[in-house]
Amino acid sequence: RTIGDRIGEAKASGNLGNTLKILGQFDEAVVCCQRHLDISQEQGDKVGEARALYNIGNVYHAKGKHLSWNMAQDPGSLPQEVKETLQKASEYYERNLSLVKELGDRAAQGRAYGNLGNTQYLLGNFSEAIAFHKERLAIAKEFGDKAAERRAYSNLGNAHIFLGRFDISAEYYKKTLQLSRQLKDQAVEAQACYSLGNTCTLLQDYERAIEYHLKHLVIAQELGDR
Repeated sequence: RTIGDRIGEAKASGNLGNTLKILGQFDEAVVCCQRHLDISQEQGDKVGEARALYNIGNVYHAKGKHLSWNMAQDPGSLPQEVKETLQKASEYYERNLSLVKELGDRAAQGRAYGNLGNTQYLLGNFSEAIAFHKERLAIAKEFGDKAAERRAYSNLGNAHIFLGRFDISAEYYKKTLQLSRQLKDQAVEAQACYSLGNTCTLLQDYERAIEYHLKHLVIAQELGDR
């Protein structure tokens, strides 16, 4: 501020916002991220503006998750305050998405689609969540980003469960399992086995369910995860 560096001030405000978000001080975080947004717009800095919109989305997303953790409920059956917070997150992600499309930033589009999928899932809009996660998946494949691809499959599996499409969920979870093995991520592999066990139970394929739950158990024991 002293040297009149507006772009520097914007970036510093954004960094403060992100740090306050991690500390759980969501309302203060929004103020700082909003400052980042205002200065970026005033300076015609489109990249900064996109980043600020994404960061504000993240603050509301984190706040919504934080509020809903205190109430163990299924996606969709949320108190009004949580719904409004997640809808705000979604609106900022949408604004970010249209701007990064304009800028031709595919990687940033992928992140926006993933977060839009997650917020729509929490809001109980499962069909919308699926559409966003499919976009996320396509971009992850474009970039050869296996970790993002794995997350997209997992999220697609979760959303289809709530639509009662257990057979489709099982296919997505199997892809999650394959990728977790490729990535040598045992914790995620265990999680995929657990999801597949539950899905096979829903499909009344109890033999397979037992196999997957046993695999989950073995990895949990190996990792010493009580």
